[in-house]
Amino acid sequence: MATYLELNNSLVLIKAYDALDPNGNITIKWDVISWTPDGYVAVVTIFNFQQYRHIQAPGWTLGWTWSKKEVIWSMMGGQTTEQGDCSRFKGNTPHCCKKDPTVVDLLPGTPYNQQIANCCKGGVINSWVQDPANAASSFQVSVGQAGTTNKTVRLPKNFTLKAPGPGYTCGPAKIVKPTKFVTADGRRVTQAMMTWNVTCTYSQFLSQKTPTCCVSLSSFYNNTIVPCPTCTCGCQNNISNPGSCVDPNSPYLASVVAGPGKYSYTPLVQCTNHMCPIRVHWHVKLNYKDYWRVKITITNFNYRMNYTQWNLVVQHPNFDNLTQIFSFNYKSLTPYAGLNDTAMLWGVKFYNDLLMEAGPYGNVQSELLFRKDKSTFTFEKGWAFPRRIYFNGDNCVMPPPDSYPWLPNDGSRPFTQLLRPLMAILASLLFLLAHA
Repeated sequence: MATYLELNNSLVLIKAYDALDPNGNITIKWDVISWTPDGYVAVVTIFNFQQYRHIQAPGWTLGWTWSKKEVIWSMMGGQTTEQGDCSRFKGNTPHCCKKDPTVVDLLPGTPYNQQIANCCKGGVINSWVQDPANAASSFQVSVGQAGTTNKTVRLPKNFTLKAPGPGYTCGPAKIVKPTKFVTADGRRVTQAMMTWNVTCTYSQFLSQKTPTCCVSLSSFYNNTIVPCPTCTCGCQNNISNPGSCVDPNSPYLASVVAGPGKYSYTPLVQCTNHMCPIRVHWHVKLNYKDYWRVKITITNFNYRMNYTQWNLVVQHPNFDNLTQIFSFNYKSLTPYAGLNDTAMLWGVKFYNDLLMEAGPYGNVQSELLFRKDKSTFTFEKGWAFPRRIYFNGDNCVMPPPDSYPWLPNDGSRPFTQLLRPLMAILASLLFLLAHA
């Protein structure tokens, strides 16, 4: 999470940090590949080095501020959202004359003569662990009115990355060792004229003020289902916020979902007590002599979103003894050396990697089989439930620990909780009588 410290009456941003992905970041690399009469041609590549956090549709938006009076003569694989005022140019008109250009990726289906490698995916970049082949995005830019040598080029400033909304904080550009390129036959190596990197880190707090997912719990040994906390992601308030949710039994459901704004990426969630787009349910299903079994269900309550390439990160101490997982992919994450308690789960391609929008098909599920470690295994005190769950990189809200399902042999617990204050009162009365 990004935090702020107040120093000398000013706020200083401290780098964002994710405990489960401490080295995760997005690195933007500029490679100057050739000089032009008034500037240079560069290939800009956005690398997603985060293990489980995607850049989802409608994709990334990259911005910066030029240090001098640079213009963009042309681009391939990307485009700026505005051209700006280019009235001072006679003849050839630049692609963009703005001091602070904003660049977006081109869409799939772009003509080949406007493409470069790793472009034209609508700004979608998958995570490094889940899909390394699609964890980068590139565009080419021809910059004019800039320096034509390593000593006269000035690095852009004030980089911003939206993916697609806020959440990322970017540091300054830093000159690094020039990138080397190997030809397809592996027999020749060339290198960039100049290379600089920009590193951006993510903070969920900056991304959105309210949570986006929650966790509910249940078990075979208790008939109580612990729901997501009420108003986790919002509250049903049709007076101040009409249309904030949709009743699944409403006869007008189809017209609302298909109405204006369907493709605006603004969530339209099903009316629930928690009002979250995503709910993750963890059910302790079976108990064997040497094994125990868990069922995980992910439900999509958002009528305007199909979650493509979704993923789940779960933290539980028994993942070191995971024996089998059904219908999900699995990779162990080790954010702490020597401690294997964190797992990344995602769907099987062409089977359940697409989490459909709210409705009868808006869920995916799988089961996990764990081997028992006799020295640590227990069903008591909530041990069988996860410590933390992320969905698509966002931390999901867990129920309060005192509401977790408890074992039948703890059935006297509510009575005991009521008995304790009565015993305290009786003890006080006895003390007063003894000293009367």
